[in-house]
Amino acid sequence: MSTTKIVDHLGVTDGRVPPAVLAAGAWVAQSLVSRERGGRFARLAGTALGAASVALAGASVVDFARRRTTVDPRVPDASTLVTSGVNAVSRNPMYVGMVGVIVARAVARRSVAALAPAAALAYLLHSRQIAAEEEMLAAKFGAEYADYVATVPRWVDRRSVGAVRALLEDRID
Repeated sequence: MSTTKIVDHLGVTDGRVPPAVLAAGAWVAQSLVSRERGGRFARLAGTALGAASVALAGASVVDFARRRTTVDPRVPDASTLVTSGVNAVSRNPMYVGMVGVIVARAVARRSVAALAPAAALAYLLHSRQIAAEEEMLAAKFGAEYADYVATVPRWVDRRSVGAVRALLEDRID
């Protein structure tokens, strides 16, 4: 298979590789740089972080499906700006979840070297994917998106903690 066919098959558009392919590449790279396995506590901590990361990304996918808008970043036809639920914690909970899973594997392996693929994944998502998505969302949703950007972090920060508390309180009530 030629390189062009491989690139076409992977869905590379505008020089951007689909996030799931980037995450898979980070997973493989991590397996190559570290074959270590941490002790019981490291594996437990990695499992907890991984489960939380999958839950975060999964909740966002569910929210997008509920609102019948695309989760495919290669298709710039968002019909709705999703700002509630986990999207009130981070503007990119799916990407936070992807990076979180790779970080969780590094924790479970007790390997600093295994963090390098997670950092590379975060950098590529931040610089290539998110920038293009934000440009499209700003053009499509204007002031509504600008308000969202002003109040919700791109990844996570201290504002995210307050948003998580609010989500948990809503679930308890």
